[in-house]
Amino acid sequence: MTVKAPHANQAGELNISYIDTPTRSIDVDGTPFAFRELGPRSGVPLILLNHWGAVLDNFDPRIVDGLARKHRVIAIDYRGIGASGGTAPVTIDAMARDVIALIHALGFSKVDLLGFSLGGFVAQDIVLKAPDLVRRLILTGTGPAGGTGIAQVDKVSWPLMVKGLFTLRDPKTYLFFTSSADGRLAARAFLQSLKERKLDRDKGPTPAAFLRQLKAIKAWGRQAPQALDSIRIPVLIANGDNDIMVPTENSHELARRIFDSQLVIYKDAGHGGIFQYYGEFVLTALAFLNARQDSSGTVSPHSTTEAMK
Repeated sequence: MTVKAPHANQAGELNISYIDTPTRSIDVDGTPFAFRELGPRSGVPLILLNHWGAVLDNFDPRIVDGLARKHRVIAIDYRGIGASGGTAPVTIDAMARDVIALIHALGFSKVDLLGFSLGGFVAQDIVLKAPDLVRRLILTGTGPAGGTGIAQVDKVSWPLMVKGLFTLRDPKTYLFFTSSADGRLAARAFLQSLKERKLDRDKGPTPAAFLRQLKAIKAWGRQAPQALDSIRIPVLIANGDNDIMVPTENSHELARRIFDSQLVIYKDAGHGGIFQYYGEFVLTALAFLNARQDSSGTVSPHSTTEAMK
């Protein structure tokens, strides 16, 4: 694993793209956690939490680079995944505690979170466990504890993974995107972007880690609903209008239950809607992260909007 620090220019920015960002590691209570960091060194850092079975090379570099133009961005590997040590947890609770400990080990007292799919489950739990730690929250392709269809994700996923094997295509073609012409074109572009990094690539998940994360996802889907109405920070929620992995109705449910939330639904898009509409998503996310609260510093009354792209 590469552990050298990235070079910064005189403005304090990490002057490299995500596909060239070195993999680094930090010890958290005896376990090494892998991460990559880029963007300005000032301001509140944005922590990226990724999907089931994802490693550092599964973060969309087009989105990471877009966000890193304005924000310090840190992508991580969960415990037991990719280049991180330890054994993958089987609960979202344990994963959230790991990320909280990692954030503290990195020296941060306030962060923004962007969670995609499984990462969105973890991000919600972090906010509820440590509300003072998170400034703003972005939830994409995800849903609440006990959400519709989440406990059945394996029943949806396994047949499409097998289809990927028989058609010699990455299963994310079918899992993340619609079958329309635009969906297939977006899938090819996304998967090509994930291959752009040639050196210092992360290790893929082991079958055991993959299955342990699935156990955590299914338990989240059976879990009792959480008190999402207690979240009092700005929240951006985004998804495609045809998410088959974490059904889109879960995004609407999040928006109904979270006090200060903004909902964006992308047309003719699936679980990977933010990848299909990566340019629009980056602009929306940057505007959200840079928006000011009112002069009293309090959160405005609940206002949920839906944009069909």
